[in-house]
Amino acid sequence: MSEEIKYLEKSESRHDCYRGCDVERTPDGALNVDYNPSCCKLGDFDWMDGIYQAQYSELFEVRFKNTRKAIMKNTSGQIIKRGDLVVVEAANGHDLGIVTLDGPIVMQQLKRHKIDPEKYEFRKIYRRAKILDIERWQEAIAREHKTMIRARQIAAGLGLDMKIGDVEFQGDGTKAIFYYIADQRVDFRQLIKDFAEEFHIRIEMKQIGARQEAGLIGGLGVCGRPLCCSCYIADFQSITTQAARCQDLSFNPQKLAGQCSKLKCCINYEASVYIDAQKNIPNLHGPLELEDGQAYLMKTDILSGMMYFSYDKSSMAKLFALPAAKVREILSENKKGVHPVSLDIQTKEPSTETDFVSAVGDDSISRFDDRKKKNGGRHRRGGGHRRQQNRHRDE
Repeated sequence: MSEEIKYLEKSESRHDCYRGCDVERTPDGALNVDYNPSCCKLGDFDWMDGIYQAQYSELFEVRFKNTRKAIMKNTSGQIIKRGDLVVVEAANGHDLGIVTLDGPIVMQQLKRHKIDPEKYEFRKIYRRAKILDIERWQEAIAREHKTMIRARQIAAGLGLDMKIGDVEFQGDGTKAIFYYIADQRVDFRQLIKDFAEEFHIRIEMKQIGARQEAGLIGGLGVCGRPLCCSCYIADFQSITTQAARCQDLSFNPQKLAGQCSKLKCCINYEASVYIDAQKNIPNLHGPLELEDGQAYLMKTDILSGMMYFSYDKSSMAKLFALPAAKVREILSENKKGVHPVSLDIQTKEPSTETDFVSAVGDDSISRFDDRKKKNGGRHRRGGGHRRQQNRHRDE
């Protein structure tokens, strides 16, 4: 009996986030594996759910470990639906995966990945998985972590400049995919021989980048949400410091870098908006010439189109906000040799009020108390006491 089965007998159930399923062993020894869509990496919302079209009835999206998915064709003749565990075709042997999408939405996935269904050779879905298939699949999964640790030790012993980030066993347990990261070319000849002698399986080495590793492992970003690369990003675009520069972001590497030690993917999200907004901001090559001196640009709010100036080049204690259109007028007057009036007259002094809502006091324990009831009770008690005093005076 494998270590995985022993583990399930002790805890009875566990959640496999790597494959998006709940694994449970019943008291009578039966193994149940149920699909859990709440933990599906690169999950997609089926907005065409309930729509049936015969031409898409044989195509299904099958998920394996982490973000590895594939569109496959059902040739078994069995009725397959979302959430079913299926045995599918592999390069050598067979694999086991979970059906995550079915119906017309699969065609939208093909368009997204630029796959022509007329020319593409889909791998086959053989049948729904049986109990024996699931038991063998879970036994292979139980070997993955120890295999990864031992593989790292073997690679380090050979002095190879590489990092093995993850290991994925095939459903039948006869093959494993070793995902690795390397900056330079690596000679795998001796490494694959050592792996084959150690693990007695077929070996496949697959190189990935730092962003892909973050998507495989997953985690939470500084925003508190799951990493975008593990949720929905399938195609990684190049991210440059120019996208951060156009948004006036700090060039602190600790703030711009994500968990993969590369520039955050979210830097590109609003870059186009800032580039369009910067077209309305005039370019300043020097200070503004005014009657009472020179005004220096200290900061710019690109989206609101406001530019903040100060007479003191080394201090931001007193700033004057000017719209971009007003700055453009002053620049045109300076070109003519005209010095406009002081900024004290053109603008109001900046107020100390902030544009955001302060959260000070929100942590008070009594903030949810019904103050109206308490005040009303005091008034009623006070009114009754006054009425009693008036009756004593009348007597």
